[in-house]
Amino acid sequence: MDFNFELRKMFRFGNTEYLYLLLILPVLIFLFGLAQYYKKKALIKFGDMDVIEQLMPFVSKSRPVLKFIFLFVAVIAIIFALSDPQFGSKLEKVKRAGAEIIIALDVSNSMLAEDIKPNRLERAKQAISKLVDNMENDRIGLIVFAGDAYIQVPVTSDYSATKMFLSSINTRIVSKQGTAIGSAIDLAMNSFSPESDMEKALIVITDGENHEDDAVKAAKLANEKGIAIHTIGMGSPQGAPIPLQKEYEQTIFQQDKDGNTVISKLNQKTLQEIASAGGGIFIRASNTQTGLNKLFERINKMEKKEMEEKIYTEFEHRFQYLLAIALLFILLDIFIPERKSKWSKIFNLFKINA
Repeated sequence: MDFNFELRKMFRFGNTEYLYLLLILPVLIFLFGLAQYYKKKALIKFGDMDVIEQLMPFVSKSRPVLKFIFLFVAVIAIIFALSDPQFGSKLEKVKRAGAEIIIALDVSNSMLAEDIKPNRLERAKQAISKLVDNMENDRIGLIVFAGDAYIQVPVTSDYSATKMFLSSINTRIVSKQGTAIGSAIDLAMNSFSPESDMEKALIVITDGENHEDDAVKAAKLANEKGIAIHTIGMGSPQGAPIPLQKEYEQTIFQQDKDGNTVISKLNQKTLQEIASAGGGIFIRASNTQTGLNKLFERINKMEKKEMEEKIYTEFEHRFQYLLAIALLFILLDIFIPERKSKWSKIFNLFKINA
């Protein structure tokens, strides 16, 4: 995970919007397969395929496929070239005054409840994105948790990479269901930079339905180590059912063992206790606001310590190599004919003469 994240820091795309063009690749494959199907269907109308193949000795089955592969690779190379891949070329030390903040995001199924629109998880991701946009010199990390907790983004000052990872988060990212808030707090305590004396804060975003551990005890221990714990409650006290699947405009909701629809409610009391034990504040999100203004004020009041880190300040464009690859495969497609030449029969090494 750390290696992959460092690689992302030294590599980036200048025009990420062009990556959406990759969605046309399955369409190209489908259209090619459809064309081959109708071509074969048309030939069958003329008679037996074995007889037709003998009458058309120079027709090749493999060359059209090979030519399509060449064009397919060329299209991929062009799309990535348009996206402008860049590699870091100059690493410099910079000094910044800031704090370290880790966000622990609940990704259990209960976060799919829609008492906050579009649902609790998506609204939480929007709140995190807005929080990142308002950061300047602070360092940020991201933890996801359900029945277990995992580091999604190690503490970093690379906000763009953080938002990239954030966009891919969903409830399937953690296989074990549950809500282990205590495990997330424990993991966060070990995820802050140990050598740094910067102010540290953990923001836990969840509906508060803790079923796994003693989160209040973990928050108290974290606060004793100088880590402030803030909680954002996603959901309403009245609660809402948990949609698991949507089929034919009908929604299938999670049920208990007796077949009753499960209603997930915000556990405000638990989140208040965690924030109190962690020396932080509790904020309840709603459809109109997530209470981030209060959190911004609290974060801005944190003592900002100067830190030094290495970052890439200059990037070199590498789209030229991809364009060269695209040109090569286009030329291969042009110069390789679809039909066999009469010379190919002479060099057929697998032909057995009677």
